[in-house]
Amino acid sequence: MTPPEKQLICALSDLADPGVFHFPLGSGEWPLRAFVIRHQDRVRAYVNRCPHAGHLLNWNTDNVFTPDNTQLICTSHDALFDPGSGKCIGGPCIGRRLRPVKIEIIDGQIWLNDTPPDMSDPLWSVR
Repeated sequence: MTPPEKQLICALSDLADPGVFHFPLGSGEWPLRAFVIRHQDRVRAYVNRCPHAGHLLNWNTDNVFTPDNTQLICTSHDALFDPGSGKCIGGPCIGRRLRPVKIEIIDGQIWLNDTPPDMSDPLWSVR
């Protein structure tokens, strides 16, 4: 049985490889956005916020992958991120990282196992 604090994101079978599934992180009128990816049979989740300017990675598309599906991309300023670590490897925020979101896979289902981050934390400041 899944503890009540966990939130179902999607079924693992609903996530292609490579693939992305977007979901809200938190509640309210303007919840923070996040996404879960499957890449090379590994599943990771990140807050959908570029560390460069705070924009959604996918502000004009549903996809967060580059056309060759090897990296994640911020469509606003073309920052490139390693899908496995979230580390920026090209563009205006080299060395910074996407914020990971804790998830669990239980019986073929992907569950959120995290709380929304404190947006007043200085680590969330955009430089």
